[in-house]
Amino acid sequence: MEPKCRSLEMKSSLPWQILDLVAHFLDPKSLATAVCVCKSWAISMSSDHLWQPFFSSRYPSLANLTNAAISSAVSYHKLYSLGHASEKRRHQPPPKPGLSLRHLIFSIDIRNPKESILTVVKPGGEVKLDRNGSIFRFDIDVETSTSVGFEALNGLKITWNVVLEGFRSVFTMMDCEGKGSSFVMGLEGWFSKELPSAGCCSGGGASGLVVDLRVGLRDCGGKVAVEKMSLGVLSIVSWRYVSVDEVLRYLQHFLLPSNM
Repeated sequence: MEPKCRSLEMKSSLPWQILDLVAHFLDPKSLATAVCVCKSWAISMSSDHLWQPFFSSRYPSLANLTNAAISSAVSYHKLYSLGHASEKRRHQPPPKPGLSLRHLIFSIDIRNPKESILTVVKPGGEVKLDRNGSIFRFDIDVETSTSVGFEALNGLKITWNVVLEGFRSVFTMMDCEGKGSSFVMGLEGWFSKELPSAGCCSGGGASGLVVDLRVGLRDCGGKVAVEKMSLGVLSIVSWRYVSVDEVLRYLQHFLLPSNM
C-alpha cells in the first residue's frame, strides 16, 4: 500500500459499511475513479452488488451472455470495463490511411485480342476528385487516342493497375473483358468488378466494394476513339461512391510492405 493511501486510511478510518453506503450514490465513472484511491477502496468499490446493475442495464446482451456461458468468477466490474472498452473502440473514428494519393500512379490499359488500343498513366496527385476531394471518383480526359473501327471494341480487355511510387508494388483494381455491345447511350461503355477482401486472411472473400470504370468515345469519321474515362469505387451496401480515405485504407493492405 502506498504511504499516502495509508495516511488517508488512518485519518479517515472509514469502515467498509460507510464506503459501501456512499458508493450506492456514485455513477460508474466516479466508482471507477474511487477504485484507484487505495486497496481498501478498490475492494469496496469493486463489489459485484454495485456493478451488476450498471452492467446489466448498460450492456444487456453481454449480461445475457454471462448468464449463459461465462464463469461467475469474472467480476461485474471487469465485465463492465470490457463492455465500456468495446463501446469506445466501436465509436472511434477509423485511423488515417498510411497512403496518400500522391504516393500512387493509376494505369489503365485498353486492348483487344489483336492490338493495344490505349494506355493511360495518371499520377494520383494530379487527379481531380468529386465533392471537394472527399469522394473517390474522378475523370481522366484523354488527349491523344488511336481511332479504331467499332468492331475493334469486341473482346475488349480493360486493366486498371495501381502502382506505388518507385514501382515498389502493384495492385490490379480491375482486369475484365467487355464487348462492343457494352457501349450504349452516346458510345459510352461501363465496366465494373467486385474487389477482393483485404488482408492476408481474406480467403478470397468479397470486400463489399466495386470498382467502376466508364469509357467515353468520340466519333472519328466512321471510327471511334477514347476521349474520356471515369473511375471510382462504390459500396455494394449503399451503392454510393466511397471516400478517398476508405479506398486508401483498402489499398494499403496490398501496396504497403508492412501489410503484405
